[in-house]
Amino acid sequence: MKRFASLLILCILILGSVSASANKLNILIVTGGHDFDRQSFFEMFDSFPDISYTELKHPEANLQLGTIDPKTFDAVVFYDMPKSISEAEKESYFKLLKLGKGLVFLHHSLCSYQQWDEYRDIVGGKYHEEKNTPQTSTYQHDVTFTVKIASSKNPVTNGIKDFEILDEVYGNTEVLPGVTPLLTANHPQSSKTIGWTHKIENSRIVYIQPGHDKNGYFNPNYQKLVRQAIAFVAIK
Repeated sequence: MKRFASLLILCILILGSVSASANKLNILIVTGGHDFDRQSFFEMFDSFPDISYTELKHPEANLQLGTIDPKTFDAVVFYDMPKSISEAEKESYFKLLKLGKGLVFLHHSLCSYQQWDEYRDIVGGKYHEEKNTPQTSTYQHDVTFTVKIASSKNPVTNGIKDFEILDEVYGNTEVLPGVTPLLTANHPQSSKTIGWTHKIENSRIVYIQPGHDKNGYFNPNYQKLVRQAIAFVAIK
């Protein structure tokens, strides 16, 4: 009964958001499983005049994704890092893909669901947490590096030139060969490809590696990447 009541309230909030922002893209933002500066993160989304959002938090988020009317939202942004996922929760992902809902994955969402191989295929890559193997990925906080635009013709990167950012870098991450690189980096502690797009089932997917804290959130070029990524995946 408690879960039903929370879902009912969530649906009412989403419907209210839709009616109040008919000219905006209505998105879901999934969080949980990793600490972050909530105030600064959502200040970034509050600054987007063309986007309205509803937050879904773990542990309920995945089941909620499968119960919300897909007509009420245009895309889903994942800024989460949960460890495990049930078969019922996996079905929520498959439903989104079959319906063609666009998905944007940010930063540490690359690390989610280490034991679910299909998640790597959905995102287009993986951060490998297993220790002391050739595949082990790495991270380093507070690194100043240059984000290079690999494909300036894509709508996600349109109008953005190479830019400097202070952020966390991931090294030795897996990037699937079928993706289209959008962002690269030459820093020795960073993987070369740090942003990409691809399509799976009927859905457009974008992954953007930067975005650890307010140094990224408040970078105008990063904000433009996130905003344009959402608009791109929401295109029907």
